[in-house]
Amino acid sequence: MKQSAANRKVNEHAREVIAHILLFEISDPRLELVTITGCEVSYDRSVCNVFYTTEPDRYEEVAAAFKKASGAIRSLMAKELSWRVAPELRFLLDKSVDQAERIAFALEQDATRNSVDAPSSSDVPADADEFADERAEEQE
Repeated sequence: MKQSAANRKVNEHAREVIAHILLFEISDPRLELVTITGCEVSYDRSVCNVFYTTEPDRYEEVAAAFKKASGAIRSLMAKELSWRVAPELRFLLDKSVDQAERIAFALEQDATRNSVDAPSSSDVPADADEFADERAEEQE
């Protein structure tokens, strides 16, 4: 779905407010080292999908922490924003960061493999040249 410039600004503002709340106002240690990657606010501003990422071994722990803290985050967000309605917050794991890391790792492995497999002129033995014997005889 195409977003208007106004909707992008609303989404970005919501992301900044939630990130600020997590950084400075929520003291749950389980929510440390969590990155808010984006928000999608509905057109009527009643629902806000919040996308986050963290280390893979902490997914369940962080999801439980968000479930517990969503009410407090929503209240703090309502105080910060001048919207008519405080949106319902839905915290969703953003797996695109993990996919990007896997792709980057695969590309790095492929580049390493290709650089090892590609022969250079110093890797090719002299007898690999089919005309090397003829040139050697001509030189003698």
